[in-house]
Amino acid sequence: MAVDLSREMLRLLPELRTQPVPKQLTVRLGSELVAVTHRPVLVMEPMRVVPSYAVPVADLRVGLEATEAGPPPEYREIGFGDGPPLLDPSVPFAVHSTDGETVDLHADGRTGAGFRPRDLPDLVVLDFDDFDWWEEDEPLVGHPRDPFHRIDVRRSSRRVRISHEGTLLAESGRPWALFEATFPLVRWYLPREDVVADLLPGEQRTTCAYKGHATHFSVDVGASLLRDIAWCYEQPLDDARDVIGCVAFYQERLDVEVDGVPVGRVRTPWS
Repeated sequence: MAVDLSREMLRLLPELRTQPVPKQLTVRLGSELVAVTHRPVLVMEPMRVVPSYAVPVADLRVGLEATEAGPPPEYREIGFGDGPPLLDPSVPFAVHSTDGETVDLHADGRTGAGFRPRDLPDLVVLDFDDFDWWEEDEPLVGHPRDPFHRIDVRRSSRRVRISHEGTLLAESGRPWALFEATFPLVRWYLPREDVVADLLPGEQRTTCAYKGHATHFSVDVGASLLRDIAWCYEQPLDDARDVIGCVAFYQERLDVEVDGVPVGRVRTPWS
């Protein structure tokens, strides 16, 4: 019998999922070493789609201190509304969907958050944002990279038109299509010269573990200011090097046509 891998992944979402990783992982808090391990484990709590790194308690260089549990989970719809509500990437680390002990780690006068799942008693999951991370000798940004997650960037001749309530923002017949794992939409990256809207400096700065640091732009459409509605990668990581300097828009909040056909809006954390 054939297995639909997308459906199988959805079936596993309610489970506590783990993946051992054969890399040397170094973790620091400020200037102090927290852990060096050759047996890190990627952990995804039930209904989470972004992994966190866990290290064996035996490999920690600092102690653990029990602390109060965080808020209860808040699940959110992603996609076209045909999938289960999830703990999307905007839900903070302090929210946990499996039983366990919330802990703090102290080093260099700072505090980092951790979590010991009841079903993984020999591991402590660490809040990525609180620590500095290296896989081998390469620093990590954004969050741990999922070995089952990949990015494909393809040159396209499809005509992409992006507008807001009748005001054209960009139109191109030479976009780059960026496909990211099972993300439910194609991200269109357009050459900057094909953007007709004036791009104003935005306030937001985001980081993707696979693409790098993004610079955001706002657009004045007369009646309103579309804040941080577009972005580009000026110095992308290797996976996204083809879209360097190109501009993408949050299609979730705009009107998009591809080859004259309207594209439905998808629910994402950036809707």
